[in-house]
Amino acid sequence: MKKFDIPLFYRSPIISELKVKRKINDPRKKDFSPSVLDFGKLKFYIPRHFGFCYGVENAIEIAYKAINENPGKRIFLLSEMIHNPDVNADLLSRGVCFLQDTSGNQLISFDSLTEEDIVVIPAFGTTLEIEQKIKSIGVCVEKYNTTCPFVEKVWNRSEKLGVDQHTIIVHGKFNHEETRATFSRSAKNAHVLILKDIEEAKFLAQVINGEKSSEEFHAFFKGKYTENFNPAVDLEKIGVVNQTTMLATETQEIADFLRQTMIAKYGESTIKNHIADTRDTLCYATNDNQTANLELLQIPADFAIVVGGHNSSNTTHLVEILETKFPTYFIETAQELLSDTRIQSFDIHQKKLVEFNDYMPSSNGSLSVIVTSGASCPDAIVDNVIQRLISFVNPTVTIEEAFTQFDARLSIKE
Repeated sequence: MKKFDIPLFYRSPIISELKVKRKINDPRKKDFSPSVLDFGKLKFYIPRHFGFCYGVENAIEIAYKAINENPGKRIFLLSEMIHNPDVNADLLSRGVCFLQDTSGNQLISFDSLTEEDIVVIPAFGTTLEIEQKIKSIGVCVEKYNTTCPFVEKVWNRSEKLGVDQHTIIVHGKFNHEETRATFSRSAKNAHVLILKDIEEAKFLAQVINGEKSSEEFHAFFKGKYTENFNPAVDLEKIGVVNQTTMLATETQEIADFLRQTMIAKYGESTIKNHIADTRDTLCYATNDNQTANLELLQIPADFAIVVGGHNSSNTTHLVEILETKFPTYFIETAQELLSDTRIQSFDIHQKKLVEFNDYMPSSNGSLSVIVTSGASCPDAIVDNVIQRLISFVNPTVTIEEAFTQFDARLSIKE
């Protein structure tokens, strides 16, 4: 696995050491059980996989390389490189400017660019139209393109599906940068439709079965399909790919459901002519993070804290997983831990910040808390959250002693 050159302030004494120890003990990633750090009065359960993924570390390395290699030049990010406010704020503080917001609204006109400028493509990638616009100005977009390799893998698979006359079904959020990019690139060779969830897949199944009309299809999916999309023809042969930050289990559920729909209509013997096997488009890092967090549902904990940008899709899905069992709080930084009784958490359903009281239940013994983070959250931020929680309880065990106990548990596993 490649070792990335990213600024030291993104690292942390607790989380970085924890990850190194788990990697040495389990290099093939077969053990998805959580790590346990016990501070006496407060016990942390931390998933086997969380935080920065390959694509994010790659993007950060390239972005800072662009800054260091181009002193005195104007440096632009097409939009937020990743969905983390601290990362983006640090880049802004170094003079980097955003050309667009995350919804694709223009902040700085492309027409103001010159061929001397540096433009960094974010980890989500960008549309063919935007890429061609920037290239036409004379800006080289290849040198500092941070598009995640696993996003590009989805694009390559979509291209092959299109060449084979499949219609591409993208499981994703319509207004997400990555989905817009995948839609654009898939539309080069095929018709494309974006599905948000299993409920929309069920509506699509009714269209495939003739239970919903073409008019109903166009009204329901307005703005989410390619021009001249004819459901009577373009849904005879499909392939499902995903926005890499979506729940992998949900993407597979949609693909399996549509496969059964096709079997019911066309029969098992000819199913390969009607739906492609696209399991290879699921991002392994997102899948590992989600699987590791599902493992946390097996443990007893008093509450869970998820750390990451409030507009981060993959982080939101971690909240969805954990809130099925635990009181779950979604924070961006340790500052939202207002005290040992008050916390400010983002409600993913109401889309707003909510303050909670008494989030740390009183206990005569040890409190157990789950701490996890999204793929765009630096370890240092998670470290700060853990340190702040520890400061609230006057721990009886030091960090060094907690790691000694942790090492002993790893030795037993061996």
